[in-house]
Amino acid sequence: MSMKHIFGAGLLAAALATTALVSVASAETLRVMQGSVSAPLNVPMNRAVVVESDTPFAELSIANPGIADISTLSDRSIYVLGKTPGRTTLTLLAPDGTLISNVDVHVTPDIAEFKERLQQILPGETIEVRTANDGIVLSGVVSSSAKLDRALDLAERYAPERVSNLMSVGGTQQVMLKVRFAEMQRSVAKNLGVSLAAQGGSKIGIAGETGTWLAEGNGIGSPVTVEQGVRGALGLGFTAGSVQFAVLLEALESKGVVRTLAEPNLTALSGQEARFLGGGEYPIPVLTSDGIGIDYKPFGVELTFTPTVVDGDIINLQMNAAVSSIDTTITVEAGGFSINAFKRRETSTTVEMRDGESFAVAGLLQDDFRNLNSQLPWIGDVPILGTLFRSADYQRNQSELVIIITPHLVTPTVGDSFALPTDRVRLPTEREFFLNGEVAMSPKSGAAGEVARQDFSSSYGYVME
Repeated sequence: MSMKHIFGAGLLAAALATTALVSVASAETLRVMQGSVSAPLNVPMNRAVVVESDTPFAELSIANPGIADISTLSDRSIYVLGKTPGRTTLTLLAPDGTLISNVDVHVTPDIAEFKERLQQILPGETIEVRTANDGIVLSGVVSSSAKLDRALDLAERYAPERVSNLMSVGGTQQVMLKVRFAEMQRSVAKNLGVSLAAQGGSKIGIAGETGTWLAEGNGIGSPVTVEQGVRGALGLGFTAGSVQFAVLLEALESKGVVRTLAEPNLTALSGQEARFLGGGEYPIPVLTSDGIGIDYKPFGVELTFTPTVVDGDIINLQMNAAVSSIDTTITVEAGGFSINAFKRRETSTTVEMRDGESFAVAGLLQDDFRNLNSQLPWIGDVPILGTLFRSADYQRNQSELVIIITPHLVTPTVGDSFALPTDRVRLPTEREFFLNGEVAMSPKSGAAGEVARQDFSSSYGYVME
């Protein structure tokens, strides 16, 4: 063997000896007195401790070799290696066969390394780590639910399925969600039409583009009457012998604007679902095994959301918001019942934002345009004269919808500071009602009077941080 190999082997042997020496020197040492021990022997899993006895022993035994392994270093020293979490008993016998002592060996998960990793991953968090039987118990207060999940995931790597969570999440864990529905609808309609009609005594007539618009009862020599429902119409009639002529000019322009606004507010605990419905329920007949039953469909302002405070003031929101109303312009007849349709604007999404920030989670810009030009064939193409046999219809409908959400971290407030809408109004006395004609009065003094002088611009029931 060359000198290089000999030198390398010597270094390796020295390193192994040094490692074993350091391992034994740094291990816990328990001294066994005659007939008793000073304390139970705690052995970390996959680590070793040394047990020393004042009395020389001749025989050793371990109750459960699967929990701990033992070997002798001398007639007074024992090397104990922890294998799996659990409890067992180490028995020491003297040369004459008498019992020296029974040592209670408790093998626990190695939480020293776990504590180091916990401090590296979650610095500044006050988490206490203890062992219980063969598991790990975590207690303390963490700043967010996300850090709580990280601590539990790390503990599962050291004690799979044997982690007890006694931690709690500090800080504000209640979320108030403010939702604003804003919708604008604009409509413009213009139409211009000209119709001609002629009728003779033989019941033979000709009509313009819109057909015979004369109402029943029109006859030769009688006044011209227009059918009901015709708006913006001007009718003229004259007779020439036995023939009656009539001219109808229709010109109409209409404009309309509709504004819809709803602002539901709802508060929920982090991780819990909250529901809100401001409206009603519409009865709908349904077919059942017993005949025709009634089912109820909710309408109005609906809000369902589940907030989760992720870290600090970061909030994860799972929400479903909708605004619906009964559409009386569409009616369905079924089984003798008259059922109306529904208008519904709904959004379902998951977003993440900070306290006080806003998101436009849904938006719709719709522009419907219709331009219709109708006429009698050939005659309507004649210049100037063809205008009398032509009709033009123009309609444009615009709709713009936006849904904005704003979450806030909130804490409960004192009940006496609530400001209710009813606090601003008091019932009038008989004198105020009969003599002055007052229907509602404002409180003049006291706590209700102070509330009556306040406005309603702030939120109620909770204090926003």
